Amino acid sequence: MSGKLEGKVAIITGGNSGIGATTAHLFAKEGAKVALMARREEQGKKVEESIKSEGGDATYIQCDVSVTSSVNAAVDKAVETYGGIDILFNNAGYGSGQMFPDETDENWEAIISVNMGGTFHMCRATWPHLIKAGGSAVINMSSLAAQRGFSKKMRDIAGTTSMSYYAAKAGVDAMTRYLAGMGGEHKIRVNCVRPGQIITPGATRGGSQETHLFKEAFDTFQILDGPGQPEDVANVILFLACDDSRFLTGEHINIDGGVAAKL
Repeated sequence: MSGKLEGKVAIITGGNSGIGATTAHLFAKEGAKVALMARREEQGKKVEESIKSEGGDATYIQCDVSVTSSVNAAVDKAVETYGGIDILFNNAGYGSGQMFPDETDENWEAIISVNMGGTFHMCRATWPHLIKAGGSAVINMSSLAAQRGFSKKMRDIAGTTSMSYYAAKAGVDAMTRYLAGMGGEHKIRVNCVRPGQIITPGATRGGSQETHLFKEAFDTFQILDGPGQPEDVANVILFLACDDSRFLTGEHINIDGGVAAKL
């Protein structure tokens, strides 16, 4: 590895599995000290131990990004452990299959509070430390859902996620633009990624590591063949976190194999 993040401290939310865990491994290999934040302690500890076994530096910190007090305590612990924060990857989030108009209030509020609220809470708690770093990066996790519509036929092919997920990820897109505007004077770059068909535990069908939940739809509208892997997303996140992207902010990068059906 080239040491693109040598001496940097990175927080990764949802770092216990999927894209978050893969990115944590990559950041550590590139020299970063990684604070893994997630709710599930057993999974988080396994990622921490795996990174350490490879010679990297990682610390699992329990955190519920939807709860302000939990976020504040977790960020304080990360700073206490590593001395500062240079990179924030707001990865924590999840979707739902509840469809409008049957989506419940409880489901709506939960999806919004984790995906969008979690991004807000983490950015607010880390902002003073990112300013102090004097050249930092925030990467937000959006989704193809933030910009893709669908017809009845498209919905019939493979379904879709809940309205709350669409709204939350569109909100993350807007927050990215806003935060980029606020961060420029402090040398804080803020960008986001929009993954499409990526094989992660939360997006696979029946536990298969080969079949995405929305495979039929992607096979119809995706330009490149096959699903993407967490490494495809992690590589872009590394680019956005390091100095290779020093002149890039406020951008939304699709990592979706070229899905042609976008509104």
